[in-house]
This record gives sequence, C-alpha cells and structure tokens, in this order.
Amino acid sequence: MLPLKRWLMGMNIVVSYSALTHLECSRCGTRYEAGQVQGTCSCGSPLLARYDTSWVRAQVSPGDIAGRPPDLWRYHELLPVTEASRVVSLGEGMTPLLALPRLGQAIGVPRLWMKDEGLTPTGTFKARGAAVGVSRAAELGVTGVAMPTNGNAGAAWAAYAARAGLRSLIVMPAAAPSITHAECAAAGAELYLVDGLIGDAGAIIAAALPGRPGYQDVSTLREPYRLEGKKTMGYEIAEQLGWRLPDVIVYPAGGGVGIIGIHKALRELRELGWVDGQLPRLVAVQASGCAPIVAAFASGAAESQPWPDARTVAFGITVPKALGDFLVLDAVRGTGGTAVAVDDEALLADQREIARLEGSLICPEGAACVTAVRQLRESGWLAASDEVVVLNTGSGLKYPDLVAVDVPVLAPGDPVPAPAREPVLQAE
Repeated sequence: MLPLKRWLMGMNIVVSYSALTHLECSRCGTRYEAGQVQGTCSCGSPLLARYDTSWVRAQVSPGDIAGRPPDLWRYHELLPVTEASRVVSLGEGMTPLLALPRLGQAIGVPRLWMKDEGLTPTGTFKARGAAVGVSRAAELGVTGVAMPTNGNAGAAWAAYAARAGLRSLIVMPAAAPSITHAECAAAGAELYLVDGLIGDAGAIIAAALPGRPGYQDVSTLREPYRLEGKKTMGYEIAEQLGWRLPDVIVYPAGGGVGIIGIHKALRELRELGWVDGQLPRLVAVQASGCAPIVAAFASGAAESQPWPDARTVAFGITVPKALGDFLVLDAVRGTGGTAVAVDDEALLADQREIARLEGSLICPEGAACVTAVRQLRESGWLAASDEVVVLNTGSGLKYPDLVAVDVPVLAPGDPVPAPAREPVLQAE
C-alpha cells in the first residue's frame, strides 16, 4: 500500500491531506496498519504514528506553513487525519509564546518564555489531543469514546466528541476540579465519579467497554493519536522562535503525553531539515506528592514504580504510574535533560507570583514548571544565559479555589486604604 495516495489530473498531482504511513510500537518496533482502529501493541506498549517525511520535505516548506490559518492543522501533513473534511475543530492551536521579563529577571533566567495553553478551547492543552484524537476516531468509524481522566482531558474529549456527533463515556475521580464535571455534563457526556484516583477510573472504563460496541478506549497512550495533537506544541515553539530551538523546555508530566509528543515533534522537525543543532534539554516536572518519574530518573531505572498515596494540588499530574513513563524517561535522558519534583506550597506561591509580575493566571501544573526553573537556576543546572520555555498547560480559572482570597468590603463612602506595598516597576 502506498503511503500517500496520488492521482494524476491533467498536469497536476493531487496528494492526500496526511503523509501518515503506519503505526509502530514504541518498545518492540512492530508495525501496524494505520487504516483501522488500533489500541496498544500486543506487547502492551503505546503505538506511535509514522509519516513519509521525505515526501513532506520535498513538498512543504516553513514558508508554506506560514501562509496557512493559525491553528494546529497548519501542520496537517504531519498529522494523522487523511481528509480535510474529517477535521473536527474548535479553533485549537497557535497559542502565544509569551516573554516573561520580570519573572525571568527575578528568577535569574532573563530569556524566559511561556507557551500559554490556557487560551485553547476548553481552557487546557488537552484540546489539542482531543481535536486530533476525535477527528481520527470519527474518520475510522468510531461511534463513541471512553476514558478515565483527572478532569481536563475528559472535559476536552467530551466537547470534541459533541462537536463530531460521537458519544462519550467519562469517569474521573470525585476530587477532580468541579468545573470539569460541569464541562462534561454540559457537552452531554455520560459522566461518572469514582472515590479514588485515575487508575480506579481506568479500571471502571476497562470493565465497561466490552459491552459497548463502537466505543474506543482513548485512555492516555492507549490510542495513538492524542499524542499527535499534543506534539504540535513542539512545532509551534520552533515556528514562533523563527524555526530555531530554545536551550531548555520545561513540562509538567502526569501521563507524559505532552513531553513525549514534543520530543517526537522536535525529532521530526530535525528530520525534515526545518531545524538543526542539538535538541532542547527536556525537563519533566512533577509534584513531590506524586513523583514516580522523578524517582525513576534519579535511580537510573528504565520505568517508574507506582507512587503510593499520590496527592497534590496540581491535580492534572496526579498519575501514580504512567503507561508511557519509559518514553518520558527516554526523552529526558536522550536530550540531556532532568526530572524535578516541587512542593505544593512552592508552586502555589509561584502561581501568584507570575500573576503579580506578568498578569497571567496560570494553572498549578504550569506553576510547577516555574518553580522547577527557580530550583534549577538555584542549583546551577540552568545558566543565566539559557533560553528557557515553560509550558503552562491550562488556565488558572479552572482552579478558582487555589487563588481564592479574603477581600475587604467597603461601606458606601469609605475611603480606599493606602497601598500595602510599592507598585510593580516596569521592566527596563
């Protein structure tokens, strides 16, 4: 089977929308057909989408990309949806890459950037994976999607399933942010809460699926296309920096799909010849209350062990054992990066600090990345000259309880008290 369908029409060659060729096991290398619904490899490992990059390199240039609409589908040759008419979109992608001059100066990393995913549909980076995953599922004939979630992924997949006319079955911990319960319900999902963690939710989904023909298990890395949506963050960082790469990229790792995807994207870009030089050092950030990947990195292990009694205010990274942990560790070690655990108290302080200094109310998972940069600079692992990109994976508005404060109430006619501190100075 040809990797790319071509039809000769007069003097024009028309090619398909995607250069997808096949799926490949991330551990044993077994090849799978991409034209049918696939889960994991027979060895239990995640499957990765592969593309005809030689054809893409011959047909598409960064200049061509620049002239396309500002969404993640601008990279459609390197995404798995084979027909443009199959794309399910709410306008996701091309989120801003913001300079953080005041925060960077305070931390000692003047060239500090933030990729702000809080502006995506549904308010988190999960929309990227949902857009591509739902689009491909619908293209392959899936009629319903089912997943366990810590909240935000379920909200995103429920919304995109509704957009595509698919059914959705979502199970999440009862302790997940309440806004994500409401988002799933509003999108018409079949929603259940479990008094436990995401692994408990996963067991419920696994038990339910045999009785639901037409549904696909879209749990983290149990289907191959969520990763493809997430990887576009890596493409965008390179494009927004003028097709060059920063020294370091810092990412909050729960299931790890984002950091695995960014690593995949950067390698694809280098294979295309659109970037060159060393890849950025990738940093996986976890909370000290749930840090299995950090522990595995420190011990030199190839994969992590389940984390007991996992808990953190950064709920999105409360993943005691990730299916793709070995891929996260490969990405970190392969780029000369590291893995860092941060305390809840410190990340909450940095969540407020970035809002005060830069005006961005970010999610606790994104704040954990800022705390990690602070720690790495203090330890000397980061140099003042390093150009660093942190990923804010969602809007702080999805966690209102974490930033709630007691506000003084004035009676009509009461004077406003004198300011308690000096105003923030403008950066030079």
